[in-house]
Amino acid sequence: MNLQLANTDELYGLIPKDIEGMDSLVELAFNIRWSWNHASDKLWQQLDPELWKLTQNPWVILQTVSRDRLQRHLEDPEFRSTIKTLLDDNKKALSSPNWFQQNHPKTQLKGVAYFSMEYMLSEALPIYAGGLGNVAGDQLKSASDLGVPVTAVGLLYAQGYFRQEIDKNGIQNALFPYNDPGQLPIRPLRLPNGEWLRIKVPFPGHPLWLRAWQVQVGRLKLYLLDSNDASNLPEFRGITDELYGGGPEQRIKQEIALGIGGYKLLRALDLKPEVCHMNEGHAAFLVLERANDFMKQTGRSFKEALAVTRAGNLFTTHTAVPAGFDHFSYALMEKFFQAYAEEELDIDFTELMEMGQEEGKNPFSHFNMAYLATRGSGAVNGVSQLHGKVSRNLFRNLFPRWPVNEIPIGHVTNGVHMPSWDSEHADALWTEACGKDRWRGELDDHAAHISNLGDEKLWKFRNLSRERLVGFIQERFERQSLVSGLSPDIVRTALQIFDPNTLTLGFARRFVTYKRPDLLLHDPQRFIRILKNPERPVQLVMAGKAPPTDESGKALIRKWIEFIQKHELYEHVAFLSDYDMMLTEHLVRGVDVWLNTPRRPWEASGTSGMKVLVNGGINLSVLDGWWAEAYTPEVGWALGDGHEHGNGPAHDAQEAEALYRLLENEVVPEFYDRNKKKVPERWVERIRKSMADLTSHFSANRTVREYTEHYYLPAAKSYKKRAARKGLIGKRIVEANNGLNTKWHGVKFGKATIKSNRNTHEFEVPIWLNGMDPEHILVELFAEGLDGEPAERIKMKMDWMKEQGEHNYHAKIVTSRPTDHYTVRILPKYAGVTVPLEDNLILWQH
Repeated sequence: MNLQLANTDELYGLIPKDIEGMDSLVELAFNIRWSWNHASDKLWQQLDPELWKLTQNPWVILQTVSRDRLQRHLEDPEFRSTIKTLLDDNKKALSSPNWFQQNHPKTQLKGVAYFSMEYMLSEALPIYAGGLGNVAGDQLKSASDLGVPVTAVGLLYAQGYFRQEIDKNGIQNALFPYNDPGQLPIRPLRLPNGEWLRIKVPFPGHPLWLRAWQVQVGRLKLYLLDSNDASNLPEFRGITDELYGGGPEQRIKQEIALGIGGYKLLRALDLKPEVCHMNEGHAAFLVLERANDFMKQTGRSFKEALAVTRAGNLFTTHTAVPAGFDHFSYALMEKFFQAYAEEELDIDFTELMEMGQEEGKNPFSHFNMAYLATRGSGAVNGVSQLHGKVSRNLFRNLFPRWPVNEIPIGHVTNGVHMPSWDSEHADALWTEACGKDRWRGELDDHAAHISNLGDEKLWKFRNLSRERLVGFIQERFERQSLVSGLSPDIVRTALQIFDPNTLTLGFARRFVTYKRPDLLLHDPQRFIRILKNPERPVQLVMAGKAPPTDESGKALIRKWIEFIQKHELYEHVAFLSDYDMMLTEHLVRGVDVWLNTPRRPWEASGTSGMKVLVNGGINLSVLDGWWAEAYTPEVGWALGDGHEHGNGPAHDAQEAEALYRLLENEVVPEFYDRNKKKVPERWVERIRKSMADLTSHFSANRTVREYTEHYYLPAAKSYKKRAARKGLIGKRIVEANNGLNTKWHGVKFGKATIKSNRNTHEFEVPIWLNGMDPEHILVELFAEGLDGEPAERIKMKMDWMKEQGEHNYHAKIVTSRPTDHYTVRILPKYAGVTVPLEDNLILWQH
């Protein structure tokens, strides 16, 4: 469909388009590639330095700046030259063959649809809450850099996530400013006849209408849906007001809008992605709508359509605890999906419910979105190596009798989009060492180049970075002190807090109990001594929001504010309110050490510590999430022993003690021990090693390439194969699955015999297959892996069968292990299905 973007004059009438060159400025403003292209910053600063500093939003600047100032700048040849250079750079980035086109020119992958509840792209588009949005935004930017054909789908929130104000008593107040669409870098999508593209979603009693907007992200597009349509019932218009706001009914409405509405949007745009990537389970209802769409096109049943379409679905889980999964009551699901199941999918509602329930549980139990996503995907992954292991345990109830190591959940460790998070100083340093296009292709040679940077250059870079951060902290804290009503004495000293030559620690994240943000307060007097050491002082900058309904998280914020006030530590500890993307940028660019103290293994990945890597910051973290696979003694410091210890206070005390010791005996001395040139040699070597060894590997560049080659390309190939001939393979999969399910539990093992000659053993076992087709099963000898090695799986061959249905299977192995380590088992094997993800049947010899 030939859609068009709304003309800016038609939308707002605020832009003086008659000034020559304004079209070019508008084009730049509506492509948020400026959010990671430092070259454009000076352009917007020239137009209005204060407004750019406060908003980071070019579109607001163009609407706000006077006509005279715009005309004056656009008549400046140098200014016009900068615009042309930026436009040429954008054109090159949008059209030239990048990594994907160069490495996969003949692929079947033409499109990936990426679904996420939130996106952290820029402070100019506040539709994010935290880590999940960070991952989505950074991967979208890297996909643009690499040329991976991704289209993203999300929701446009009228208020987004709450903004935080902390009063003088340390009480968090939640504020919900309105996101005026006219001030966001987004444009409505219109049909060729000028009508706004709107998506109709069936809802009980009255349809839900969703308006479509477009965000240009480099060479890619993000489409956003919002429910504030005049045709909606009043209670529907507020569905997309708040991110993660409201109760279960509000949440299910949002997730229907994202999953079902989002997939309908793709169809309205005539986009036919081979792969749909769900960033968490919020979008899992797309599993149903994608199958529904295939049914309508081909006449297949729901089961057959699902067998085809799931091959092209990928589910990424970010959750480390069962309570983190969205789930809905039977009654709520019945309200919104009974008619959908019967009229759209032509199945009984209970069959739809089973897709989101544990096997064998109460049929009226809750519907789990992660279970739906798992049962509707061709692959599932966690977001770090450790999280993959944690997830296999979380989902093991979906795969009864399967060894936990064979639960079909892999991992792709998160990474961050380095150009979005590096400072101006870091950008110059990396450009000198590795070139301007260093994050748009392969990363193999970055370590060698960055390792050549000299000590003095690295230390100067870090001093400049810290100095800039301290200036920001002083300015931000002064404004915050005035707003929160702190005493005039504190306000007067705000611009003198912190020292640009002092070791600066950073701690910023969601304030929830499992992240243990109060670990440093276990022994307050000891911590104060560390901070106020006259020879080797330390300063700590903090930030973080507690979820609006989490009283324990709010109490942790109060605990820190009270600690600072009681001991008058303003010169050493600053708690900055309203943790957002702009605040994060300043912190990760300037701190010397990034602290992270979660209870292992509750941190699925973590990305905040990755952002300091490119800026020469060093991590001190619990061995959890990404740090569990990144840490070596040369690149940072580790807390904990790499094991799980629950949430007991005794272990917290032990790790607090370890944290104090690390600061006192290693971190602080290493920072202040200087050579004759006043350079801390050991510290700088740690910076160099961290930048060289970790930055490339924990970049979103590596993450997106890994998703592309390990998941997107195979998924596209599998989906295309199954979708051929109107999904004939789907029909065969369902028939084979039905045949196995009917006869599976009638299968019987005979007595196994073993003939041994030293370390050579011949296993033989008769099996009655109860009429099953031997071509649809796999018989294996199985033994658990020893000492961390993979399990042994030896295929057994069939050499004869009797009229009574007895089949003889045998295998020969050479091993020093006892024969009783080996067990015979039977698995499904048909039509290329992924076992056990698509068929979890398994039988073990007793």
